[in-house]
Amino acid sequence: MPSTTITVRLDEKEKDFISSYASVFGTTVSDFVRRAALERIEDEVDLKIAEDALLEFKENPTTYSNNEVKALFS
Repeated sequence: MPSTTITVRLDEKEKDFISSYASVFGTTVSDFVRRAALERIEDEVDLKIAEDALLEFKENPTTYSNNEVKALFS
């Protein structure tokens, strides 16, 4: 898939901070920002899934042992 460009506005201090961090870890600013943004989105999606699962469990707190699950699906 062809890549595209987005613009992020930073002040000089922020730019230097991010550039230094990326350099220390041997990556480009572009790769660092891409990974950071995607990881943030994944974390928020995971959190939403966990919160929904907790609400579902609170509504129906039934649990099953390994043996019970085996018996149900055997």
